[in-house]
Amino acid sequence: MSARNRELIRHAADLKPDTPWSDTIWAWTPEESLVDHQTKARLCVATLLPFQDKKPDWDGFIRSIAWMRDSAAHYGVEVAFVLNADTGYIFDLSLDEYREVLKRFREAFPDQRFLAGVTGPDAGATEFKAERYLPMLEAVQQYDNCEAMLMTSRTLNVLDPERRRDAYFQIAEHLTVPGIVHALEPSFVPWATPYEPWLLHELAQHPKFVGGKISTLDEPHFLYWAAMCKGLNLDFAPHSGDDFGICTAIRLGLPLLIGAGVSACPLICAARDMWLDDSCPAKTHRTGLGSGFDTRVYKLFEAIQSFEDLVFRLDERMSASAYKHSTAHVLHALGLIASPEAHPNCKDLRGGNEAARMAEAMRRPLRMAQRLGVPDFPSNS
Repeated sequence: MSARNRELIRHAADLKPDTPWSDTIWAWTPEESLVDHQTKARLCVATLLPFQDKKPDWDGFIRSIAWMRDSAAHYGVEVAFVLNADTGYIFDLSLDEYREVLKRFREAFPDQRFLAGVTGPDAGATEFKAERYLPMLEAVQQYDNCEAMLMTSRTLNVLDPERRRDAYFQIAEHLTVPGIVHALEPSFVPWATPYEPWLLHELAQHPKFVGGKISTLDEPHFLYWAAMCKGLNLDFAPHSGDDFGICTAIRLGLPLLIGAGVSACPLICAARDMWLDDSCPAKTHRTGLGSGFDTRVYKLFEAIQSFEDLVFRLDERMSASAYKHSTAHVLHALGLIASPEAHPNCKDLRGGNEAARMAEAMRRPLRMAQRLGVPDFPSNS
């Protein structure tokens, strides 16, 4: 892709449904121009529902959430918990199991904000129907202090940009809580495709959508989203769902909506705070120099990245979807859950040596946590 010798689109009015990102100014905006040392954006953690003997480990579920809440509180980071497909096995849960997750979470944490992944099961279907999303949406919207994340489905994803926009708007007619839209690529779900710039702009203007999550490995769509939203002053928060791009979101002062927060929460919360300038009121642990930020955060970025590169490694199918099983091994090693077992219907599993692989993955982050005095890592359970 090259921007040479052509005029790039910089105004929303010039976007067409088939405009590629490469034809826009936002695809060529350098990360350096978006760096933000003043904003401590929220961390949304795709919470793991652990299993033991093929049944949910509710004690481990609650214990791991409490552990993450402690880390967020120590560093003054706003945290929300995501009950969704990444680590909640939403495509494997029955509707009754899904309702039970929401109920147990709210009973344990009555005032804690959560985001709930909502999808429309469409196995064998050939046409999109908004009503498939309604049972999960109704289950979510009986609770306060929550948001609904509209996850893609096969029949939604196959639509052209204009019909895809209309489909999201159909679902939004039923929203009574803030909505988050969710885009993926094939490395996470084989049939998924990210949004075109026209579609993102259309969704960002809808009054019920407060933000979106983007997860891609091969192209920096999160950077494109960030540049567009800032350049057009859109009231829409891009959330990085790319667990390989955690540090980019921190550098840009933008939200994270990730499964990595489950296993690396203390490290991510520390990095959020260390990146802030001492002049920022939200900073909780200052350098004492009057201005500037803690440059040791660069080494912490490296430790986080090395950790997640193994947790979210690609398998032989070029898919990272088995990371939820790796996450369970990490939480088990930290003493937070009783077993590294996955949902009994989950087919995205790691091999028999995963405990050793995750022990290796944790060496560098454990060392950095010790050097920086990061509490709760490995754990205080």
